[in-house]
Amino acid sequence: MEQLVSALEEADHDDEIRCLVLAGSERAFAAGADIGSMATASAIEMYERRRGDLWDRIRALRTPLVAAVSGYCLGGGNELAMACDLIVCSPSAQFGQPETGVGIIPGAGGTQRLTRAVGKSLAMDVILSGRFLSAEEALAAGLVARVAEDWLGEAKAVAAAIASKAPVATRLASELVDHAWETTLAAGLADERKALYLAFASADAKEGLTAFVEKRKPEFKGR
Repeated sequence: MEQLVSALEEADHDDEIRCLVLAGSERAFAAGADIGSMATASAIEMYERRRGDLWDRIRALRTPLVAAVSGYCLGGGNELAMACDLIVCSPSAQFGQPETGVGIIPGAGGTQRLTRAVGKSLAMDVILSGRFLSAEEALAAGLVARVAEDWLGEAKAVAAAIASKAPVATRLASELVDHAWETTLAAGLADERKALYLAFASADAKEGLTAFVEKRKPEFKGR
């Protein structure tokens, strides 16, 4: 996780990069934590090795982050995918939080982000029974944005579409969508209006609006 987050942050600091894709293999995006090491750890050792700050650093990335998922996406792997801005998956993808089957619970956002993504009833089913969601179920529930045979190609296509838009606007919009999970409608609408004025003050907005009027492709600079 340290290596992953460091790599993401390095890319995030590159102004030429406007969207990131995080992918695993065909067989698995990530199957979760090392159960063997957890089986012999004490509560204090688990406390000392906690890495909540790593998950916070992923959420703090300015650059939009797309998860490309194929195969198993379980436990901490599912929590990692949900920490991304959106998920594109293959038809073989399976999403789950199987922690209760080994006597523990999700600890990196599983009970919170999954519930917000799919609703209480389905989250209870997945977390308490340990069953996996298929790609089709995940799409229908709103956990994933797209399902495609060429899952990695589709994720890159989504990233390319995002990267073609104004960087300032995409960052503000992403922050507001996240905020919608965590606040009231009235507060969210007020923040949205303020963010619109901030976006309108950007050079990107002037370029985008002018390009539309002049019927040409905008050249966004991220300022």
